[in-house]
Amino acid sequence: MHERLLPASPNWYCSRSSDTNRNGIFGFGAKNTVYLISITTSSPAVVGELNGHKERVSGFAFCHHPGQENLCASTSDDGTVKIWDINEKVTLKEHKSHQSTITALHWSPVEKDLVVSGDEKGIVVCYWQNRDDTQTFFPEPRNIFCLSCSPHNGNYIAVGYKDGMIVVIDISKKNEVIHRLRGHDDEIHALAWCPSPNEEVLYCRAEESTEVSNGVTEGQDKGCYLASGSKDQTVRIWSTARGKGVMTLKLPFLKRRGMVVDPNVKERLWLTVHWPKGRPSNVVSSCFGGELIMWDLTKSGKQKWSLLGTSSESQNHCRIVFNMSSVHVGEDRELMISTSMDREIKCWDLSSLECCWTLPTLGGFVYTLSFSPVGTGCLALGVGDSMIRIWSTLSIQNKYETRTFWQGIKSKVTALCWHPGKEGSLAFGTDDGKVGIYEAYSNKPPQISSTYHRKTVYTLAWGPPIPPMSFGGAGDKPSFSLYSCAGEGVILQHDPWKLAGEATDIDKVICDTNNVKHKLSPHTDLCWKTDGNVLAIGNEDGSIEVYQAPNLKLLCTIQQHHKIINVLRWHHDHGSQPGTCHLLASGSSNAVVYVHDLKSVIESPPENPVLITEAYRSLVGHTSKITGLAWSPHHDGRLVTVCYDGTAQVWDVLKDEALCNYRGHKGRLLCVQWSPVDPDMVWTGGDDFTVQEWSVSKQEYTKPPRGKKGVDMEKKRASQQKAKAKKKKKALGKGGVRAEESESPNGEEERGGSPTGLGEGLLDNEEEVEREAASTPPPTAWSKEPGRPVDRAVAEKVQNEGKPFSFAKKEPKEEKRREKPDVQMKKRKARSILPLSTSMDHRPKEDLQQDCLTLAAVRYSEAMPSQCVPGSREHIQLGLFTDRESLYRMFQEEGKSHMDGGHYDSVVYLLLWKGDIAGALQMATEKGELTDHLVSIAPMAGYKVWLKTVEAFVKQLCFQEQFLKAASHLLSIHKVYEAVNLLKSQQLYREAIALAKARLQPEDPVLKDLYTTWAAVLEKDGHYSTAAKCYLAADSAFDAAKVIAKKGDMISLKAAAKLAGIVGENDLSHSLSLRCAKELMLAEDWLGAQEMLKTQESLLGHQVLLCTNELLFVRMSTANVIERSCSSSTHSWSELCGDGFLTTVKNVWQKEMGISANNLDRVRLIHQQLKAIDTPAATPNIPISQLLFHVSLDMALGVLSWLLSEWGAGLEELLTGVARCSAAGHFSLMSETCRLLFPEGKDSITLYKGKLESSDEKGLAAAESLEAFVCYLQLYELWWSSSDASLGVENNTSDALQSDITESQNPTASHGSDLQKLEKGVEVKAFLRSCQGLLSEPHAIFQATQRAIAEIQQRLASLVHQHSRAQGGAAIPGETQMVIPGVSQDTASTIDPGAADPGPSSVTESLPSLIALVSEHHKELDEIPEHVKKYPFPDVIECCLILLYMDKNSNFVLEHLKEAALGLLGKYGTTTLHCKACQRFL
Repeated sequence: MHERLLPASPNWYCSRSSDTNRNGIFGFGAKNTVYLISITTSSPAVVGELNGHKERVSGFAFCHHPGQENLCASTSDDGTVKIWDINEKVTLKEHKSHQSTITALHWSPVEKDLVVSGDEKGIVVCYWQNRDDTQTFFPEPRNIFCLSCSPHNGNYIAVGYKDGMIVVIDISKKNEVIHRLRGHDDEIHALAWCPSPNEEVLYCRAEESTEVSNGVTEGQDKGCYLASGSKDQTVRIWSTARGKGVMTLKLPFLKRRGMVVDPNVKERLWLTVHWPKGRPSNVVSSCFGGELIMWDLTKSGKQKWSLLGTSSESQNHCRIVFNMSSVHVGEDRELMISTSMDREIKCWDLSSLECCWTLPTLGGFVYTLSFSPVGTGCLALGVGDSMIRIWSTLSIQNKYETRTFWQGIKSKVTALCWHPGKEGSLAFGTDDGKVGIYEAYSNKPPQISSTYHRKTVYTLAWGPPIPPMSFGGAGDKPSFSLYSCAGEGVILQHDPWKLAGEATDIDKVICDTNNVKHKLSPHTDLCWKTDGNVLAIGNEDGSIEVYQAPNLKLLCTIQQHHKIINVLRWHHDHGSQPGTCHLLASGSSNAVVYVHDLKSVIESPPENPVLITEAYRSLVGHTSKITGLAWSPHHDGRLVTVCYDGTAQVWDVLKDEALCNYRGHKGRLLCVQWSPVDPDMVWTGGDDFTVQEWSVSKQEYTKPPRGKKGVDMEKKRASQQKAKAKKKKKALGKGGVRAEESESPNGEEERGGSPTGLGEGLLDNEEEVEREAASTPPPTAWSKEPGRPVDRAVAEKVQNEGKPFSFAKKEPKEEKRREKPDVQMKKRKARSILPLSTSMDHRPKEDLQQDCLTLAAVRYSEAMPSQCVPGSREHIQLGLFTDRESLYRMFQEEGKSHMDGGHYDSVVYLLLWKGDIAGALQMATEKGELTDHLVSIAPMAGYKVWLKTVEAFVKQLCFQEQFLKAASHLLSIHKVYEAVNLLKSQQLYREAIALAKARLQPEDPVLKDLYTTWAAVLEKDGHYSTAAKCYLAADSAFDAAKVIAKKGDMISLKAAAKLAGIVGENDLSHSLSLRCAKELMLAEDWLGAQEMLKTQESLLGHQVLLCTNELLFVRMSTANVIERSCSSSTHSWSELCGDGFLTTVKNVWQKEMGISANNLDRVRLIHQQLKAIDTPAATPNIPISQLLFHVSLDMALGVLSWLLSEWGAGLEELLTGVARCSAAGHFSLMSETCRLLFPEGKDSITLYKGKLESSDEKGLAAAESLEAFVCYLQLYELWWSSSDASLGVENNTSDALQSDITESQNPTASHGSDLQKLEKGVEVKAFLRSCQGLLSEPHAIFQATQRAIAEIQQRLASLVHQHSRAQGGAAIPGETQMVIPGVSQDTASTIDPGAADPGPSSVTESLPSLIALVSEHHKELDEIPEHVKKYPFPDVIECCLILLYMDKNSNFVLEHLKEAALGLLGKYGTTTLHCKACQRFL
């Protein structure tokens, strides 16, 4: 399905996750998919995928037996081993014998049906896929890292372990270990057997020849060499015949990237080895920094190894290499394929040791694509692996020539935009809010803006400077500014000359220019028109605002989407059809793409902003949120859209039809770009880690799938998420993270956090990158999800209630459970505050009596006993009975004891008893033991001590999560603002507001900030009603109304409209009421719609319109033209009555709304309101409800014109309605509309003509056209009623005639009344005589000239197409358009290239002759009267054909009519459209 594809990156830290078969097909595991690539010496090509695993693919191997090259095996972290057929892309067999993570896999080169796998518990499973049988071996209880089956003995398997052990087992003998090879002291990364079966003598040092292992058995005399690569930086060659090592190869330290590797620094290393099949004396191994080395085992010293890719630095990998495999191409040429951490797959020629080609791969979601407007074919890719890639898509030598940029980028690249004029200047935005500019053709690091966004950067755009940057002279300001829009809803303007300066928020300019007082809705996307004069901004509430540069004056607001705007795109300005450059396409999260034509607003800017609620086109088909749009630069109105449903859809906007649907991706699509050089090529990227180039003309589908694919995709994604969540808890056991956990090229650590996603989390399933420092060895287990440590109880408060989640309430219950047993036990005695002195009273009696003697001597003897200090050491107990100084010494000793035991409360009591209040408070503060009691006595130590104590207690309470209590204590020291901020910081908004309102002044700005902050949080969580209350309290009534309307249901819209009306926001109330009324109208709730409009006096015109629409709807449903739902609710006055339809409309207006000719000012005002409603031209795909609404508008304008006595203008409006039905191809609706408007047929029109002034040429011309349409319908009735069934559709009837006939299923039923009139008295011939007006030669000339011009346009397209093919081009039929003087592009676009054969003249005629014909026809058009060209008229040739068919089957047709019809056919029926039908009569 695709032309080119950049696949996902091969998985990391797998011993064998890629392999190559005999036919040159290279397969590798990437995420949970296996990609298949066709290998040649010149370039690769992705040929398929194997999908079926639920988790990461950990192993992959081909069957190398002749005739079975199509078979392969894969293992996954989901525990399965699968056997695949790569031709059919299906799973043949699978088994789940492993109970632990599978770490190694190999398909036996000898036994064609044997697949061997090993896991981290040491289990080896042999699976014979032909008989679906397994056998388990357990040679060692160690973590298996790799294994390899012998190419010479089908029973020998070598197994490498994490601790450096290698064993060779014989599977023909249960648990038989042939050799245990010891020598490595770290992980075994790879094992490779020598392709030669015999052990020839290799060069080795003396000490190496004596190195042996403790082989369990001597084995056989004949053996085979085995190579092993280990993390201990050595490659060893082992003899399996002798069970010993024969050679040790130490990795050399190479100069790379201008620096020498320090051998003392243990870098991350993965040492893989590969023994090429045609080179038994050469082994290829990886090295420290991604270099590949070929070892010559027959040589010594420096000549022993050769470096691959020495001709150029860029040929080598720049990160460690994980896997290598080789394949023979031709007789003597062998190619080797390598995969690396640098996300590149390289092909090497082992003869020249040079790199043949490089295939870049992707390690993250493809968030953005951007083609350079200056460097043709340069495609920039923004990827979630924190790298930018620039792909030269037009490169001839290497189709995948790509450069990678990573400096200065530490997060996912989510936005890219090339400078429109400066070559190589690329702006980028990242997930962490960074904005920078890369100069792609220099080696300098990027310039980074000093102003960071707080959230993910979604959009970047270059545009003209706006204030304040637009001030100054031409040389003082850049010609373009860089604009960035991010997840916090802010658009910043950066100066590309001074990125170190402060960026400016454009909201200030918008508010100042448009005198906006309320808060603007958060912005989600922006797009500059290509001429730089107009800026479109998408908002979070679904609205789109269009501004005029440079002061950003608001031109109009588009209220079409009801959800967040994800993407906006202007049509290019080099189209061949006028007006297409004013088309604006928009996509949001509601799956519908709207296109608006803003020509009138841009070319004639209004004084006041215009509200637009009607789309030019509504592109319906996708089933999920829209993430990307792109207009084709080669066509007019060709648009491609991408969506979360996993498909890309191409639309013809002008024809309002779907062209093709691409379904090649396996996940959600995130970005799209149309090729700037090939009209048939489109590029898309998605969350499947791929970029795909595909052809529009080669797709088999035309529309997106109807939801089933999306549902299945969501189920699959949910199951994968659950599996990943379980797996993350387990260790890899292999020294590495998963392959999807990608790494930055420079080894820097990544910041935590994840994007909020292209509005609502564009990207929530991505395997996040885990960066590690270069000096850090690979982790052995899954890393935890990044993020800063946060106090869980604090962070998880309910934002509008301030209550913790249920887990925070478990502590009191646990305390009660702990205390419950204590209640049953005997009550314990309180701990003594003087334990040391108390313990001295429990000594023997002799010691106690001696204390009495000592105390007596102290108190009553003048001579102090020697070595006796009361209150300290062994006499501590005497401090209680002597003086105060002794007591203080006793307190000091007791205090030290309490401190050592952690009884700080007792220490505080002792200090308080001493009177040292300040000391007690200081100690309690330091230990975090402050209490309410201590705070209450703090004033005794002075005001400053009390203040300091309260502040310390507040900090302690916050640490203990007692925020309300902490705020109350702040109030005690008169810190009201600090208390409010404390509650606000903990998201206790309700309590913070209550406190602020109670203690602060009503006009204090802090109160308003609290309301707005809480409102923003509530709005984000979906609590719109409470958020509206906050906005109202903050005097932001506009925001209150908008937030209520954000939910989009009828109740919310009604409430929002009423609220806006109450607070005086009349414009907002007007738009919301109108939006609500339209929704009710579409739901056929006419009562509710009118009630909604009655609330707004300014919507009287729309009341009139809905009244007319309801009357017309009831009439059409009664006539079975449209279906009426059972829940439809209509007014009593809408039922059928005896008066004519237009009379009924006027009567209802007068009765219900008081509208009549007596109040002409009011009628004129309503006419102006309805005239301002813009309605797009009708197309065959327009919904019937929308068509009926537009016809109602035309009828209402006609009746209003008649009330103003403007009869000619009224007839013009009615003609517009009838012609609208005809253009939409709805024959039944047109017939019933004419019957309602003109119940007496031509007599009714004649009655209206009598009221026209003789000078009213426009009115007379409109009446003539209406008469023609009425006769046209009656002519069809007469033909159907008078002809046989076989006359209805004949094989040689023109296509246009057949389409009109088949439009009506049973026309005679809907036109019965007119037929009855004809049958009851009106002669058929008399009626046919009145049809003379249908055979109008001026109209025939005009219509024939238009068809002739269209056919010439088709012949020109055919000539260009044939010329393109002759030149080897790739022009697509129907896609080549030429601009010809005087040719109406609308007319030309209606001709299908395949519908008409241009004939042989298209080959022989030259381009100048065809253009000359067009000029002649253009002169003919100039000579035709203006009223003929302006007013619609039935197809004259079609009417001639009907008359001639009737004449053939009956004698009704008058002779002069027949002659006139034949004459017109002969003159103007020669065009291809009517040629076949006319041949029958000419």
